Order: sequence, then C-alpha cells, then structure tokens
Amino acid sequence: MPEGDTIAWAANRIRPVLEGQVPDAIETPHPRHTFDRWPERLGGRAVERVDTHGKHLFLRFEGGLVLHSHLRMSGAWGVYPRGKRWGRPPARAWLVLHAERHRVVQFDGPVLELLTEGRTRFDQRLAGLGPDVLAPEFDAHTFLIRLREDDPTRAIGDALLDQRTVAGIGNVWKAEGCWEAGVDPWRRVGEVSDAEALAIIEGMRPRMQLSATDGPRSIKPRVYRARGRPCPRCGRLVRARGQGDDNRTTYWCPGCQQ
Repeated sequence: MPEGDTIAWAANRIRPVLEGQVPDAIETPHPRHTFDRWPERLGGRAVERVDTHGKHLFLRFEGGLVLHSHLRMSGAWGVYPRGKRWGRPPARAWLVLHAERHRVVQFDGPVLELLTEGRTRFDQRLAGLGPDVLAPEFDAHTFLIRLREDDPTRAIGDALLDQRTVAGIGNVWKAEGCWEAGVDPWRRVGEVSDAEALAIIEGMRPRMQLSATDGPRSIKPRVYRARGRPCPRCGRLVRARGQGDDNRTTYWCPGCQQ
C-alpha cells in the first residue's frame, strides 16, 4: 500500500500542473462513475489546492467540491506530458484530468469520490485520522495521547499502522522508523516511553520528507525486505515475521533493537 511519502510525492507532481488552473477536460472512464456527472459538476472550476493527509489525497475545486482519493493496495496517480505513454493501460484509468501540457491520471481506484468541503471535515474516516507524519510541524502531543489510548499490550510496530494514532505510516516506514530509533517493534506499547515513541517518528520523518520531494525510489531501506542480511548498524542478521491482525511482515534487527 502506498504510504504517506508516496502520496505526498504524487501531490507534489500534480500541484504545479493543476493548482490554480481550470482543467481543459475531465474524464471518468470507469463504469463505476458513469452516472456521477463529475465532468459536468467540476467543469469550469479551478483546482484551488492539492493537499494530503497521511495516505489520503485531495483535489480541492472552486465552490467547495473535493475529489478525495485513497489508493489502498491497487491504486496509483500518474502525471504525464501530453502524448507520452502512461504507466498503466488506459483501460485501468478511473479519472483523467486534462491540462494544457499534461494529463493527470488516477488508476485502479479503489477509493475515488467527490465530496463537499463540509463532508471532508466531518466524515469520520477523515476526521478521525491521527496527526500527519509528514506535516511541517508534527503534532507530537496528539500522537502521544492517541498512542496511550491504545491497548498497552499491543506491539508498537502494529500500533504505528493505526491511522487513527498517526496518519501516513505503512509497513515500510514502521520497520524503518523502529530501526532508526533502536526500538524493538515487538515491544508492547505500554513498555515504550514517550521519548522512544517520538524517536521512532523523528527517525523516519527526514527520510519520508526526502522521499516526498525526490520520489520513493530515492530512498534505500535499511531493514525492510532485508531478512537474512546483515544489519547495517550492528551486523546481526535481520529477521522478519508477520505481526498484527493483518499479519503484515515486520523486519527488525534482534541485535540493536531493544
């Protein structure tokens, strides 16, 4: 699943193409949106702002209408110069926004919806999100409150994936943040101090910010998918096994993560 840095990277590519502009045309090729009339409802409206919160991306149009996207496991955003081949087949496009020199394309859904500004503020899927890990100033106070409201016997690695506690962290950055802070992802939340919890966040944020600016491929993971390889810090072999109700694979070093 694309994590917060990937979504922010998409927004950073979309912003200079669409922000402040009226799209030349809007297409909704997927049958799911045949009767939604988005081209008519959004036609002639400028995109006032492109922003993100965690794994959610928002295109905010004049008149208080907002296109909201969450990619889950299958979706993707692409920005292509006019005439350039797209990264996925056109048949997989759910939304195409035509700008003068580019096409902004959302592929494979699965969450793509048109909301009002008011709905984005009160919809509990969005209003209930925790602090954005990539916010310019991370809300550490709210993060710690929500973490302490969680089950104290839950593993910290699993707790970091709860978007109600902190938004934007997925399996990659869970592993990388715990490694950076030297915290065992299997430790219970109640056994992790506030300082350690914040060290996990601060350990991942600079690399996530770089990924959001330069692209996810610019970052080389330290332990994610490195099972059986030497830890780059202590040399012990990295381990991996499933964690949490979703059995997401967690990677960690048993030597330097305590």
